[in-house]
Amino acid sequence: MSSEIVARASFELIRYAQCWEDADILLEALNIEPGDVCLSIASAGENSLSMLAQNPGKVIALDLSKAQLACLELRVAAYRELSYPELLELIGSRPSTLRAQLYTRCRPLLSPEVKAFWDAKGSELERGIGSLGKFENYFKLFRERILPLIHNQKTIGALLEPKAWQERQSFYDRSWNNWRWQGLFRLFFSRFVMGRMGRDPEFFKYVEGSVAERILGRAKHALTELEPAENPYLQWILLGRHDHALPHALRQENFEAIRANLERLEWHAMSLEDFLATYGGKIQRFNLSDIFEYMSESNTEKLLKTILDSASPGARLAYWNMLVPRSRPESLKERLVPLTELAQKLHWQDKAFFYSRFIVEEVK
Repeated sequence: MSSEIVARASFELIRYAQCWEDADILLEALNIEPGDVCLSIASAGENSLSMLAQNPGKVIALDLSKAQLACLELRVAAYRELSYPELLELIGSRPSTLRAQLYTRCRPLLSPEVKAFWDAKGSELERGIGSLGKFENYFKLFRERILPLIHNQKTIGALLEPKAWQERQSFYDRSWNNWRWQGLFRLFFSRFVMGRMGRDPEFFKYVEGSVAERILGRAKHALTELEPAENPYLQWILLGRHDHALPHALRQENFEAIRANLERLEWHAMSLEDFLATYGGKIQRFNLSDIFEYMSESNTEKLLKTILDSASPGARLAYWNMLVPRSRPESLKERLVPLTELAQKLHWQDKAFFYSRFIVEEVK
């Protein structure tokens, strides 16, 4: 059974050159134990790699897109071949004039198909591999064309300086939340603009209501309730790189643990439905990204049933809702328990702030 979205959207390009989901809350939600078999939607690879730092038995990364898996495979090669500072340079987190050479060192570790994929990028690699997705180009356009119409560099720099909670509230009200911010944000992050330039129009098939208003509310949360100085996702959007804040997989304290467990990672270009139909074992932890965002309620229910058939008792599922509400249906209440209090706590902490809800569920 193929995934519903396959028939409606193309998966030939890099949509996400980074994983725009907060691994810190994902790992706390999943509570991976040594030896666990974990299944992870690959995206660009960072969160699947972060799961390796928890010493699982195996991480199985899946994606419909070979382009996304090429991102993961190059990252695996980089963890094997490069030093920690060089990894950050290749990604684009830190400035570098050596990215072509760094890629050349990683290249022998790639499969022929993935070599050809990255070789075709040519000089684009000089921008850093974390810059090369459609979503990252969308943020680049916002950063270079829209943001300068709203705030100058001094104000942007001030936003990213550490502040106490009350100071953040005051700065937002006094210096950031002007009419240009509200008006241009609503325009740029509208369903129409985001669908054509950032994601895909088909990704909004099941969305009701205003896209921009919901994201604007979450942006306020990230700029006031959370600390912008500690938010790598916000920093990349505003600066085009990571400042001192980094996502979990790119922090130095996790580098060696990820590198040591790379042999426990495998990846496949196939749908979750097709993989589970042929997988004979049991799985304890599921990172499901936001896959239900693109499915009808009936197909969500079908897939959850399939997942439960492959899950061990006590297994955990974690996934995000961006704009479409999806969670355990009532028909599965005897098999799947929502961990609502934990999910709400983690959603409050979510540094990848565009999501409207974080779901954590446990198998009975």
